[in-house]
Amino acid sequence: MSKLKNKLEKVAKEIDFSGVVYVEENQESFFYQNGYANKQDKLAFDKHTRFGIASGAKIFTAVAIAKLVEQGRLEFQTKLTDCLSIAFPQFHQGVTIHHLLTHTSGIPDYFDEEEMEDFEELWQTLPMYRVRSGKDFLPLFQDKKMMFPPGERFHYNNAAFIVLGLVVEELAGEPFTIFVQKHIFDPAGMTDAGYFTFDKLPGNTAIGYIKEGDEYRSNIYALPVKGGADGGVYVSATDMARFWDALTQHKLLHAELTEELMKQHVQVDEESSYGYGVWIKKNGERIKKYYVVGFDPGVSFHAAYYPVNGRKLVVPSNHGAGPYYMVQAMEEEEAESK
Repeated sequence: MSKLKNKLEKVAKEIDFSGVVYVEENQESFFYQNGYANKQDKLAFDKHTRFGIASGAKIFTAVAIAKLVEQGRLEFQTKLTDCLSIAFPQFHQGVTIHHLLTHTSGIPDYFDEEEMEDFEELWQTLPMYRVRSGKDFLPLFQDKKMMFPPGERFHYNNAAFIVLGLVVEELAGEPFTIFVQKHIFDPAGMTDAGYFTFDKLPGNTAIGYIKEGDEYRSNIYALPVKGGADGGVYVSATDMARFWDALTQHKLLHAELTEELMKQHVQVDEESSYGYGVWIKKNGERIKKYYVVGFDPGVSFHAAYYPVNGRKLVVPSNHGAGPYYMVQAMEEEEAESK
């Protein structure tokens, strides 16, 4: 493990990594941390430090939808117009839950990552402190035109998951965040997880930092005040490992629905495909890993489950980049040790 730690320290120094690397495999765990959860007070991270995980939270939305399917309230091929009363005047009538879950719906996005670079630009017209629920995002995309017909192609879409969250609220009759807490966090034993607001963050929560020149500033004015169905939840490294356990051991969904969630529904490129809220990478014909990633100002995240050996790898960061390189270092080290 000392060789692995030395390798991670080398990479961390090169990329200015701030966060943790947590691995669980065969009842054993490995923990590495670098940087500070709070730079001003030089507070270190631990296994239970809460991090914002941005779009890494989309898998929780997918599980929530699958839970509604399990309860008989919905089907993956249900049309959006048949399960949500909110009007979207220019949306195609054929958009289904499956399309939304796989980023193939073609609906307009509130933040198109292929066209916009600065997430903070959004809050010039809609103050971030007013965004506390899915409905608060509607003015940003509700009346816009479709990008392409549903099912035509894969195009990563944040608004699609906002809409899915609204579907959960309407069919479950309760706030999306409450539904997720009840049906995912609690049964998975994710005791650190939650959709916390910036103005009421609990203890041991990492502050997100944005680099400007040689200095860092907090991301408090760069993101919605509360996360939701498209991202922004807080979890600890151990929380995410527990989630992978609960999901793959069918503690959250029946085996058939778990399989449907983790199925390769759409090919994205030569190596990667997408299930429902989860990325899938293959090595030849064998699935190498299921993984989720997230990027926001002052937030970056990568968490993976490797089905061959049952390894769970979680790398959250309170900088805008870094986990990719730490994961790469971990995977290289494993390949070299074989």
